[in-house]
Amino acid sequence: MTLRVLAAMSGGVDSAVAAARAAEMGHDVTGVHMALSSDPQSYRTGARGCCTLEDSRDARRAADAIGIPFYVWDLAERFRNDVIEDFVSEYAAGRTPNPCLRCNEKIKFQALLDRAVALGFDAVCTGHYARWDGATLRRAVDTGKDQSYVLAVCTPEQLSRAIFPLGDTTKADIREEAARRGIQIARKPDSHDICFIADGDTKGFLAERLGAAPGPIVDVDGAELGEHEGAYAYTIGQRKGLRLGRPAPDGRPRYVLDISPVTNTVTVGPREALDVHEITAERPVWLGQAPAGPVGCQVQLRAHGEVHDCTAEPSGDGVRIRLDRPARGVAAGQAAVLYVGDRVLGSATIAETSRVPA
Repeated sequence: MTLRVLAAMSGGVDSAVAAARAAEMGHDVTGVHMALSSDPQSYRTGARGCCTLEDSRDARRAADAIGIPFYVWDLAERFRNDVIEDFVSEYAAGRTPNPCLRCNEKIKFQALLDRAVALGFDAVCTGHYARWDGATLRRAVDTGKDQSYVLAVCTPEQLSRAIFPLGDTTKADIREEAARRGIQIARKPDSHDICFIADGDTKGFLAERLGAAPGPIVDVDGAELGEHEGAYAYTIGQRKGLRLGRPAPDGRPRYVLDISPVTNTVTVGPREALDVHEITAERPVWLGQAPAGPVGCQVQLRAHGEVHDCTAEPSGDGVRIRLDRPARGVAAGQAAVLYVGDRVLGSATIAETSRVPA
């Protein structure tokens, strides 16, 4: 069946090959580049990001090579409100957000998809590495590039209008295919880090928007060890940059254990105090029927992070996750994505954790 497909083209090789494959399938494909910055020169340094004039021009050249129409859509205001402002407010609240996950949820599969459907398109095509068969979301064949984690926040209704042509291919093969197709960006470096923080200085970015907010750094007994300039600059599990006034009695490194925006306090302690054996998560999104009771599965707690065996059980409006073995450095605000093998069962946002006593 021929579909009218809108191909989201970032200016990178993955989205270009995805668009080419969608056209080769016989679909009526139109390329679109999302302008996510009101000042596009500010969103990229080297290989960071996907939001500059350079990227827009690369996307246009790729569309020309494929032979499809191409447009640029201005989504800068939505991106600022739904991704950047969310990022800042989450850190201010002591949580650790994932802006790429939020961009998929709010921009690519909401703002972009809604506009595409309103214009009569049947589906949106992206260069994500994941497999979707219309009912099941699975990890990509190239597990090193797998992006099912950041797609797991999308609802089944959103995914029903998604096409991911790259899920069965490795990145190396994608670059070779791009070169064969005459797409000039075949060797373009991958984007990485946070696209709207051009220099990679997250602490400086947050300080500019939230201002200085000095407060104490304390140990687990409440003894003050130093002072911070803003609790928002710290994440659970952080070791470097603490600048403590005195070393631990045993000489071992300290790690950030807790961030309290209410008291503006950062608590530090030994590494083993980071151990978490139970997670309470909220706003679950189930890809299929929610489990009727406890289910043995695996959970991934950060993009490209370790997978942990666990038992998950719906609990009220959320989900309780009990880990078979403790995980470390788990922070509120991160996504907990549940898998059965390579199949995504669902996702939820971490609200609270329970740690093994030190």
